[in-house]
Amino acid sequence: MYFAKLEFFNPFSRSIKDRAVFNLLMKALDRKDINGTRILFEATSGNVGISMAAMANILGIEFRAYLPKPTPKSTQILLNVLGAELIKTEFETIDPAMIEFVKKEAEEAGAVNLNQFENDDNFEAHYKYTAREIEEQLKSIGKQADVIVAGVGTSGHIAGIAKYFKEHYNTKVVGVVPAKGEKIPGIKRLETRPKWFFQVDIDQVVEVTQKEAMEGSIKIARRDGLLIGLSSGAVVKALEKLRNEYSGTAVLIFPDDGFKYVEAFERYLRGG
Repeated sequence: MYFAKLEFFNPFSRSIKDRAVFNLLMKALDRKDINGTRILFEATSGNVGISMAAMANILGIEFRAYLPKPTPKSTQILLNVLGAELIKTEFETIDPAMIEFVKKEAEEAGAVNLNQFENDDNFEAHYKYTAREIEEQLKSIGKQADVIVAGVGTSGHIAGIAKYFKEHYNTKVVGVVPAKGEKIPGIKRLETRPKWFFQVDIDQVVEVTQKEAMEGSIKIARRDGLLIGLSSGAVVKALEKLRNEYSGTAVLIFPDDGFKYVEAFERYLRGG
């Protein structure tokens, strides 16, 4: 039996990133990191940028998004709608070099860089809140998680959830990454050294191709009527690969929906 955590019910970016961004902002405000400075700089290629732009608007803070070269057009349009300033860089991916570049840009401009990739408030959001929410939802139907399958991006949500469940249960945790040479929005290979992944106990890592992630998303759409994103599709395919290795109750983390990936689905359906 498996359950999916549908994180696209979060209101701002329709993704799990609302949790991390809310915690990043609230903690920064508590520490008065944003006290005199009313502008944020962040490296992003998707949901964090959308979420941060939305919440910055509510707080009356300006937001500048630094985008890697392959950022989808749909993301750029949504950021424009939200009034964010866009800086398109020559970086192919958000790697340590791009993270350092944005840090320096913020320092020179007197702006705040919350840095989703290294800021422990990202991890804390999922350890304190996402994990406990999953626990409570399962308890309400008399279940507990035997295995949790989640993508590896910044590693905030998989690591926070893993730490909590490992402390309280005998839960296995499986990470999902793109296969070598493949790109799947929202997840990255371990060579990018996601900070929190290596601080917790992850039982297994499964590699998935972009084609498999597409197939996973389309399968769920046509079977269950849910339009899920590509990292969610990758999680679906990872569980399929492991179906003979784990039994009991599985929880799949679906970080966002499929609406931002219409162009990618179009290419796939056309055979591209």
